[in-house]
Amino acid sequence: MSNVTAAMVKDLREKTGAGMMDCKKALAETNGDIEAAIDWLRAKGIAKADKKSGRTAAEGLISIAGNGTKAVVVEVNSETDFVARNDAFQDLVRGVAQVALTTDGTVDAVSAATYPASGKSVSDTIKDAVATIGENMALRRSIALSVEDGVVATYIHNSVADGLGKLGVLVALKSTGDKEALNAIGRQVAMHIAATNPLALRPEDVDPAVAERERNVFIEQSRASGKPDNIIEKMVDGRMRKFFEEVALLSQSFVINPDLTVAAAVKEAEKAVGAPIEVTGMARLLLGEGVEKEETDFAAEVAAAAKG
Repeated sequence: MSNVTAAMVKDLREKTGAGMMDCKKALAETNGDIEAAIDWLRAKGIAKADKKSGRTAAEGLISIAGNGTKAVVVEVNSETDFVARNDAFQDLVRGVAQVALTTDGTVDAVSAATYPASGKSVSDTIKDAVATIGENMALRRSIALSVEDGVVATYIHNSVADGLGKLGVLVALKSTGDKEALNAIGRQVAMHIAATNPLALRPEDVDPAVAERERNVFIEQSRASGKPDNIIEKMVDGRMRKFFEEVALLSQSFVINPDLTVAAAVKEAEKAVGAPIEVTGMARLLLGEGVEKEETDFAAEVAAAAKG
């Protein structure tokens, strides 16, 4: 217990919503390993499975740029939402997305690419903007998807201006069919991805480490039932099948028509498209995802400023 600090307990409470004493016990049982403690709490039914391990706290904007068969989604962070509403900052983020479209979409490639309006690299252009706007900002993430024949459909949720918002989604659809109809179903699937945040396209694509972690939690939960090992194994297998259905895009119930899975909805759309459709990729960026923002006492800051 000596290696469990108050800061660790606070961190675990924020990530799980569990009580202080439960968090202390979980950390003691797992030798201070935060991730293992989260699983311990979940196995005991104390923490919810869908509780985020990181809080969305960073400000800035998500931007998307595309040309039909290729699209990119980028995240540029700022310190405050006030700056995110600044026209100069919005123009900068749109420009970064357009530059990203000419690269392979990796952060390194985008950062090194030339920003046309300045003639400098994207990285240096952002540094100049920091000096001008007076607030720290950075290109944090960038993802590109492309298809040889088909479309990369896009969707921005909580749009604040043209091509800008708080959540951006790309979905790549391979097909020789009608591109307008293909884009229509693609946008619907992108909206679905925005709502459900799937971990992978198909069950077999789920990260094995993530699947193993879930299985271990289910095993611990099932053991609490006191049933024999052979029954527990069947219980766990059943829960894992449901887990894969819930986190894999194509096996999820389509939010626009819950009577169909996403795979069935795409298959049905082939009639309008006039050709087979294959979903080949997806990307989803939520602003500030996984970034913790330092909490400040605004009243204390004002009082300190008043004192000079």
